[in-house]
Amino acid sequence: MKKVFTILAIVGMLFFVTSNVQAQTEKAKTEKKVEKTKKSDDGKDQTFHQELKTRFVEGGPMFMGIVLLILILGLAIAIERIVYLSFADTNTNKLLDEVEVALDEGGVEEAKELLRNKKGPIASIFYEGLERMDEGVDAAEKAVVSYGNVQVGHLEKNVSWLGLFIALAPMFGFMGTVLGMIDAFDKIEQAGDMQPALVARGIKIALLTTVFGLIVAIILQIFYNFIIAKIDSIVNKMEDASISLVDMLVKYAK
Repeated sequence: MKKVFTILAIVGMLFFVTSNVQAQTEKAKTEKKVEKTKKSDDGKDQTFHQELKTRFVEGGPMFMGIVLLILILGLAIAIERIVYLSFADTNTNKLLDEVEVALDEGGVEEAKELLRNKKGPIASIFYEGLERMDEGVDAAEKAVVSYGNVQVGHLEKNVSWLGLFIALAPMFGFMGTVLGMIDAFDKIEQAGDMQPALVARGIKIALLTTVFGLIVAIILQIFYNFIIAKIDSIVNKMEDASISLVDMLVKYAK
């Protein structure tokens, strides 16, 4: 249920922000039609969102559309990972204390029953270790290590795609830059003269695609670093908790 509420909260927040942006855009358009001043025609009184939208359109639909798609996909993966990692994080000290009490009072079966009702990768690792306890402490330790690697894979799922999008965003921006410059030089060649007005559009498109590509890469890089830091934190907790569990099982076996 917590996952459902969190996802609904994120969707609601995105819907609110989108609605707010649309409302501001419509309001600005209405004011522009009513005033029809020279200042409005020059775009000097545009809001930040309007200016961003104008620059995006000026950059051309092809590469700017690709960059926008990369941003949407990257943010979707980032939000999904952040939500998953938030629920994967566990209070390991509290969990170890509960497992120790269960082992002392009811043995392995009671500890397993306790872990069945717990969520998160650390609880799953503990359960797999206790499942092999009847084969000895060594078997339980191997199970903990093996299943720990499986859980690390779950934590890192789709993160590589986020790294790919970070690399692709500026690449497509630079490609748009190159094509814009080629278009500008083609016009110079056709005209046989170097006129600023002739090549201004091509150069402008070139610069805009680069800027938007870099902006998307920066945004996704921030999310990527946060996710990697969160994964490292959880993995460190998993390793420390696994060592503590093995020590606990050795003590219990005696």
